[in-house]
Amino acid sequence: MDTPTPTTFPDMKRRALGKGLDTLLPRANAPHSLEAETGKPREIDLDLIDTNPFQTRSAMNQEQLAELAASITANGVVQPILVRPLASGRFQLIAGERRWRASSLAGKRTIPAILRQVSDEQAMEITIVENLQRADLNPMEQARAYERLSREFHMTQEQMATRTGKDRATVANFLRLLRLPVTVQSRVENGILSFGHARTLLALQNSEDIEKAANKIAALSMSVRQTETYIQGLINPEKAPKKQVKTELPTDPNIREVQERLQRALGLKVHIEDNKGRGKVIIEYAKLEDFDSLLEQLAGE
Repeated sequence: MDTPTPTTFPDMKRRALGKGLDTLLPRANAPHSLEAETGKPREIDLDLIDTNPFQTRSAMNQEQLAELAASITANGVVQPILVRPLASGRFQLIAGERRWRASSLAGKRTIPAILRQVSDEQAMEITIVENLQRADLNPMEQARAYERLSREFHMTQEQMATRTGKDRATVANFLRLLRLPVTVQSRVENGILSFGHARTLLALQNSEDIEKAANKIAALSMSVRQTETYIQGLINPEKAPKKQVKTELPTDPNIREVQERLQRALGLKVHIEDNKGRGKVIIEYAKLEDFDSLLEQLAGE
């Protein structure tokens, strides 16, 4: 089968929905010595693998990377990474950078890998879509990934939604985050402000107003609901409630860190109520699609 050209590739993107990453990796007439046609994993030296220049993720959690390294030490790499051969005799990562880095951290010399012959355009699209299907990208990383799909592949929001299994409104909301001032984007990226906070701030038109509001929201640790009330008060002062937004009680740093990790992992607002080791975890969702996604993650489906 001939390798699709960039002009025909968008049609393949639409047909591959829901069939896994393997359908995104067209198998060209690669040499049998590379085992690229059978998809059979082979052990490759870690030192022969180059990083992925199309990686969407801007940072990796070092604690989680250490946990993965410990698992690899005990059980090995359960799922092979995906690479493509280069003319120099080296290989370039397509998917599985965390496993590659964790294997190096675990002191491994080789890693199981599946080889595929793909173009630069195909490798970029595979990497971006694979990352968007993960649960641990922060909102700004997701926004930039969607923007890159739009810019590099001229995809519409509807096409991006189809490729990643999201609804079009979700894609649109992530793309709108790129309108935020850089300082506010940084707070969203660091977990200081959630996706819900950021989306609410976009109701303000002026960048300076958005930055001022973001500073106050962070300083008072406002919930998303409190933020919505506060922003509506700024937009319509005559309708603003007379009571000022109450400052929430400071959260234990350890509880706050876990809360922020859960928010980044689930993509939803999470609140932990802890009382000397007992309490509850409250996960907020705004629509049925969010609930279905949460159920799939928790149930491991």
